[in-house]
Amino acid sequence: MDVIITSTDFSVTEHYDFVRAAAPHAGAVVMFVGLVRDFVSAQNYQQAGLVEVETAANIDYLELEHYPGMTEALCQDIVEQARERFSLDAVRVVHRVGKIAASEQIVLVVAASKHREDAFNGAQFVMDYLKTQATFWKKEVGTSGEQWLGLKQTDCDAAKRWGEPSDANNTHGNAHPNSQGTS
Repeated sequence: MDVIITSTDFSVTEHYDFVRAAAPHAGAVVMFVGLVRDFVSAQNYQQAGLVEVETAANIDYLELEHYPGMTEALCQDIVEQARERFSLDAVRVVHRVGKIAASEQIVLVVAASKHREDAFNGAQFVMDYLKTQATFWKKEVGTSGEQWLGLKQTDCDAAKRWGEPSDANNTHGNAHPNSQGTS
């Protein structure tokens, strides 16, 4: 299984060991672990159209929702695209959903290849596409209240490096129904 969506925390070591066993001839393993930031992104507030930017606001937790079945299929498609573009021997993606406190792990991408360039590019590609193509809806909750987050232009710009058009105005279904029009 390449993709795991879970409501519980994960062991980086367990998934690293899985990829090592699945790719015994790999010469490189690249891992990315995303953590919930404990501060409010000014960019999120600006994109939401809020005039006041709370630079000193803190995040207590993120709440992630997903579309069971569809999210896993989209994530698996992203993994397959990465395998087609790069020489990857094994890939593992773990993404958490539910309430995740600040500083906790939210996502893990592990990519193994015979060569480091493919491992680095494969992991970066998967992460860029997870941010822009996968159906996760994030609500940020903290000292300044709560808001649903949409796509960030910086994430879309990062995904463009792989030659696919992506734009924050093209939500790919990432706008939550309660997001009050943010994308």
